[in-house]
Amino acid sequence: MAIRVGIDLTASALDRAGKSNHSGDEELIEWAKIHTPTDEVVVPYDTLESPPEDIEATKKLLDKLAVLKLNGGLGTTMGCTGPKSVIEVRNGFTFLDLIVIQIESLNKKYGSNVPLLLMNSFNTHEDTLKIVEKYTNSSIEIHTFNQSQYPRVVADEFLPWPSKGKTDKDGWYPPGHGDIFPSLMNSGKLDLLLSQGKEYVFIANSDNLGAIVDMKILNHLIHKQNEYCMEVTPKTLADVKGGTLISYEGRVQLLEIAQVPDAHVNEFKSIEKFKIFNTNNLWVNLKAIKRLVEADALKMEIIPNPKEVDGVKVLQLETAAGAAIRFFDHAIGINVPRSRFLPVKATSDLQLVQSDLYTLVDGFVTRNSARTNPSNPSIELGPEFKKVGNFLGRFKSIPSIVELDSLKVYGDVWFGSGIVLKGEVTITAKPGVKLEIPDGAVIENKVHFLKRHTF
Repeated sequence: MAIRVGIDLTASALDRAGKSNHSGDEELIEWAKIHTPTDEVVVPYDTLESPPEDIEATKKLLDKLAVLKLNGGLGTTMGCTGPKSVIEVRNGFTFLDLIVIQIESLNKKYGSNVPLLLMNSFNTHEDTLKIVEKYTNSSIEIHTFNQSQYPRVVADEFLPWPSKGKTDKDGWYPPGHGDIFPSLMNSGKLDLLLSQGKEYVFIANSDNLGAIVDMKILNHLIHKQNEYCMEVTPKTLADVKGGTLISYEGRVQLLEIAQVPDAHVNEFKSIEKFKIFNTNNLWVNLKAIKRLVEADALKMEIIPNPKEVDGVKVLQLETAAGAAIRFFDHAIGINVPRSRFLPVKATSDLQLVQSDLYTLVDGFVTRNSARTNPSNPSIELGPEFKKVGNFLGRFKSIPSIVELDSLKVYGDVWFGSGIVLKGEVTITAKPGVKLEIPDGAVIENKVHFLKRHTF
């Protein structure tokens, strides 16, 4: 396997990265220089012009586009093995199935040729190669490539772990999605796309069900010649640690919590001052990527990620693709509807997308119009529900939650079929007690069930 080691592993760089969670004082932002971006920099989605409705004109736009999904993550946090993108989301379809169906639908409707690229890590690459064989007869081009792998660094010695004898997989790590730009180039896929007349790549996490091709955004970028676009969306209390866009020294820039001086962390978390956060849906001009990678101009901030592996404290030095925004010309953000940010990071998210809150048509997960509250219900499930297998086993069917505001479930709780949840609901099973909620139960507003038979 080819290995590209591009992160600076000098002692001084490692010392800066290891000083604190803030990556060293050298990378801290000067707070007084931060300005709120104008609508020209972070464009409101509803001000975008509608693209032409003509099928041929739409085809011309789509033929300039490639879709790239970040596919390097494993489903271990949800109790699964293999790539996270093969977790079943709804109606037996996996994340990857839905992505393929979406692009097939677009290409069929407009006669276009939008290819799909999957950036794998060494953790997911071999499994993904086997998985994509099921799409052999698909009408879309599917390309896979591997991102770089870097050696983990022994934290107290600042030495690459493989040099200390850790030569198996655990001695290495994929260095974050900021690696996408050089890996796209090194794999040969960038030149392939350019040879096919592609101009933009839409990059998104494979587990974000809201990250679908948007013609209004593509049309805007092509006509305004923006080299880079980050989709941002209004921040809620659940997103206070997410990166945000700022104007800084005349350029648009991503501000991450790790760059914020301690005295201003609470201010950063405020949803009054910093109202938007990065969805990690990115649209990037392919020629600009090639220009900047060839010039070695993408000097993104290093994010130290401390881990403990086999009892050894190690550092992973990572970069984020969003941090590259300041290197591109005419870079913008677009403040998109919250519907474009629907990640599935835990089984509580899975409950949302499997419920009657959403419907599935042509691979697109669409919100139920019967839901009047623009926000999704907050769902907090206990550790008994953490793994996908356990989660699915505890529901005969996913309850109706169209009228739910919040749900908290603690203990050994099992749900029957046809249950309806409304308002604010907390369900708690006493330690050692199995609580079974019967078929057809309607539970509304702060009801606590502590014993076996309470209905």
